[in-house]
Amino acid sequence: MSIESPDFLTATRTSYDAIAAPYSERHADRLGDRPLDRALVTAFAEQVRATGSAPVADLGSGPGHITARLHALGLSVFGVDVSPRMVELARRAHPDLRFHVGSMTSLDLPDGTLGGIAALYSIIHVPDDRLPETFAEFHRVLVPGGHVLLVFQAGDKEEHLHLTERFGQEISLDYYLRTPDAVAGQLTAAGLQVHARVLREPYEEETRPRAFLLVRKPT
Repeated sequence: MSIESPDFLTATRTSYDAIAAPYSERHADRLGDRPLDRALVTAFAEQVRATGSAPVADLGSGPGHITARLHALGLSVFGVDVSPRMVELARRAHPDLRFHVGSMTSLDLPDGTLGGIAALYSIIHVPDDRLPETFAEFHRVLVPGGHVLLVFQAGDKEEHLHLTERFGQEISLDYYLRTPDAVAGQLTAAGLQVHARVLREPYEEETRPRAFLLVRKPT
């Protein structure tokens, strides 16, 4: 990442560097006991495989468990995360997979090179005014017919939260909570097509519904 990174990227990177170890320990496999979530990730993988053999980027890959699951589902996949410490831990946990430091707002990839993008619980840290360019970047790097799986905490209104502590560590982390309709509208404006939406209720310790959007770049 450039030293001229926008403030929100710097704050997100620094915050996740600080909590990478306990976060990775707690979220070693967030799909393990969530059959619906696993089914939707599997559906995404099947759609990508049907499109061709272009690789998949797991954006905001964190500890790497989603990257590893997509690999197990037969995809050529690599992880990208804004936090160097998260990337380090993901490489240690999954030494057979590739993980890179980077930002979904500006991917170091040529146009039309990805068959799919998975972004689970990562667009929540992108400010509203940066979301259009982020989705435009998705459109740029996807092959025609490429697929996107977006997962995020959802609510019935737009909210902005700021956390200063997690896992006993001092952080400065912003969360942008959006309705599925609001995110779908931004995707459509970027030239992408939403072809499935799932909203599930909170599971056990979760406090907010989870939105799943399956998205496609037109051919």
